[in-house]
Amino acid sequence: MRLNILYLLVLLSFSSCGKRNLAYFSNIGEQGRYKEDIVNFKEPRIQPDDLLSINISSLSPEGNALFNKTVFTTASTRSSDVASANINDGYLVDRDGFIEFPVLGKINLGGMTKREAQEMLNRRLQEYLKEPTVNIRYLNFRITVLGEVKNPSTFTIQSEKINVLEALGMAGDMTSFGRRERVLLIRERGGVRSIDRIDLSKKEILNSPDFYLQQNDVIYVEPNGAKVAQSTIDTRFISIFLAATSTVSLILWRLL
Repeated sequence: MRLNILYLLVLLSFSSCGKRNLAYFSNIGEQGRYKEDIVNFKEPRIQPDDLLSINISSLSPEGNALFNKTVFTTASTRSSDVASANINDGYLVDRDGFIEFPVLGKINLGGMTKREAQEMLNRRLQEYLKEPTVNIRYLNFRITVLGEVKNPSTFTIQSEKINVLEALGMAGDMTSFGRRERVLLIRERGGVRSIDRIDLSKKEILNSPDFYLQQNDVIYVEPNGAKVAQSTIDTRFISIFLAATSTVSLILWRLL
């Protein structure tokens, strides 16, 4: 009888510790191979506050110098100065989507993809250059990962194609307290801020429009109940509760 009561107390003590799913794509099954076409990647579109590097090349050396911002460095130039110069070498997109470009003046790139902007500039430059080639890249394509990850931070990305798993990898992956089924994606686009929940425990996220990230996206990994309880329950209360439980258990042991 005593053993039964003690066993019941132990079960009650651990009743709140449910089984948790720590795996990504846990519903993919045991099949040996999973294959599908990538249809959910959308090329990022240029938006206000983007910093763009625009490089022009052609068969006209003099024209190239006219249309390119050039940073001159010497052997004694510090690396920090060069990095600062490279940042200043970019074109900042204003709130209306325009940049100030040499000779051509104010040009609206807002809402265009990088490819569309390159093609448009190429057509405009054909009036001044022979066989121009335009190369555009983002200098401040960044994402932020917060919450239950090992290394929360803001990351500047060299490529515009990055998915949520790669972002979590850059942040050191989730901790054991992170809820894989409740990850928040905060996105600003066209003056509108949206917040969506994504479930990384299901393979369906691979085809979601939220799987690939856009510039300035913020990922927030929610904590599970254990972490919330750990941060909110007074440790003194826990000590008192454990002491009371031990006392009750001892009394029942002696009475029965």
